[in-house]
Amino acid sequence: MTVRKILTEPNKILRKKSQNVKSVNSKIQSLMDDMLDTMYAASGIGLAAIQIGEPKRVIVLDISKEEDKKNPMFFVNPKIIWKANEDSIYEEGCLSVPNQFAEINRPKQCHVEYLDYNGKSKLLKAEGILATCIQHEMDHLEGILFIDYLSKLKKSMIIKKLSKQKKENPNRIIV
Repeated sequence: MTVRKILTEPNKILRKKSQNVKSVNSKIQSLMDDMLDTMYAASGIGLAAIQIGEPKRVIVLDISKEEDKKNPMFFVNPKIIWKANEDSIYEEGCLSVPNQFAEINRPKQCHVEYLDYNGKSKLLKAEGILATCIQHEMDHLEGILFIDYLSKLKKSMIIKKLSKQKKENPNRIIV
């Protein structure tokens, strides 16, 4: 298991669409292990494979609050099959958009089909913060960042700030 570098905006790779995984094998499991280690090291609650430069439809989540009671979740080829009409608003942040936060409106509930860590087909009925996190991470699989939901002005201000940070600290990584 390895902590990997998390790509930050602006970066063309983050805007790529991720490809389906053909099968959950030891290579994909190793990727998920690395993703989980990377996410925990960065104090995140979700990470998509594209965020570490792997354009595969894989996400990991852990929304547990207590350090000693980790509850990692693994999603391979996730697909939202239903979304609620009612929305909820959470202040979102992103490991690929460091130190930036914004209130984002998303469906309050969603149902997701996916393959788990062992390649077994699953259905999850998610609500609240779990539903929000799943939708946020699944956006990454389509090359979408949470800042894309903001006004053009707010988004461009954030990207300008991130570009400046990259130039000032080209060797900085978030781990």
